[in-house]
Amino acid sequence: MFNKLSPNFDMTAVFVLDGLESSVEYEYRCGWFFAEAELEKVQLTKDQQIEWPAVTHRFSTANSLNNARQSFIVGSCRYLLRLFGGYIFDDSGDKVFRPILEQIDEKAMPVDAHLMIGDQIYGDDLNFAAPDRRLDQFLERYRAVFSQKYIQQLMARIPTYMILDDHEIEDNWPAKATNRDRATLYPHAIHAYQIYQCSHSPLFPAIDGRIEGTLSHFWYSFAQGCAECFVMDARTERSLSEADRRMIKNTQMSALLSWLNNGSGKVKLVVSSVLVFPDLANDSDDKWGAFRLQRKKIIDFVANNKIRKVIFVSGDVHCSFVCELRSSVDPDFRLHSVVSSSLFWPYPHTEQSDFLFGQPLAGDGAQYSSNLLSPTISTDNFARISVELNKVEVTYYERKGCLLGESTILKF
Repeated sequence: MFNKLSPNFDMTAVFVLDGLESSVEYEYRCGWFFAEAELEKVQLTKDQQIEWPAVTHRFSTANSLNNARQSFIVGSCRYLLRLFGGYIFDDSGDKVFRPILEQIDEKAMPVDAHLMIGDQIYGDDLNFAAPDRRLDQFLERYRAVFSQKYIQQLMARIPTYMILDDHEIEDNWPAKATNRDRATLYPHAIHAYQIYQCSHSPLFPAIDGRIEGTLSHFWYSFAQGCAECFVMDARTERSLSEADRRMIKNTQMSALLSWLNNGSGKVKLVVSSVLVFPDLANDSDDKWGAFRLQRKKIIDFVANNKIRKVIFVSGDVHCSFVCELRSSVDPDFRLHSVVSSSLFWPYPHTEQSDFLFGQPLAGDGAQYSSNLLSPTISTDNFARISVELNKVEVTYYERKGCLLGESTILKF
């Protein structure tokens, strides 16, 4: 298969592999060569030498059975400080992926997919020191972040699904955005985001082995085995106007509610880069607690339609835990929240006391309240979410791979 490395896409390309069998391990190699001809007319000749890296990669296709168990690795907030042309903490943010690779190699701990749910880069170092503003700066940032040893190996082996949060653009976007930021900063950040994150999601249509088209939105859904995921865009569709305050647009809301009520019977993971619940003691208007009407609409929809097996998965808050949402009017109602953050954050982490566990959600008339089901982990970590039709097991690991407490089991 051939594709063109275009400077418009930072000399990257995507290959679409059709017709693969389920539950099969495949090997592949990627190489490159120079040719003057257009892509449709390229043919290898004896004079053209493909540059083949020494490594042969392997990946396994998903199980096609609807009841097949699935195991997801989940994480967010991978900090890499880049200042004055050099790198500080240059490998610390990569070491967290080494134990994930070790788990993949253990046949008893397979990994079906990797969910990276926000702040894959920090384009705004320290929120003020030399933030990225131009396209070339964002592209250089992505190259540095995704070319590190262990993340490169991991993404070469298992499907990696991503969604952006604020630091792919700037801290708390769009709270501080000016008209100039929307006209210059945002297009540059989003172009780089589409190249390095959107390109390997289900968003783009595939034509003749290549992705094509222009995106109209960044949210998407996919299904694997007994689980299905709706990956929300909780960042770029925001409106902070009091007259039209929203986290997501009506189109995304309609798609989400329709997906929730599709009657599949599978476990539903709703991925949101920012926390859905519980509320924070000091929210700073950035999480779902600051968009109460839309949050209540989603939760009420789940409750009124008696939809079960729904789990919100989020990051962002620099600590990890599992909690549940209960209703004062429906004793059978359960919603769960799994938070996994941060993969690497070299500064103080959020503590349990920063959250309003046991208190009603803001703006819901005291109907819903959250209860903590696990310890609050205030250190760098990643989560493994193992999904079966009748239960979900959540396990946290620290950056060196050591188990952080006991697993939390959610039964349906």
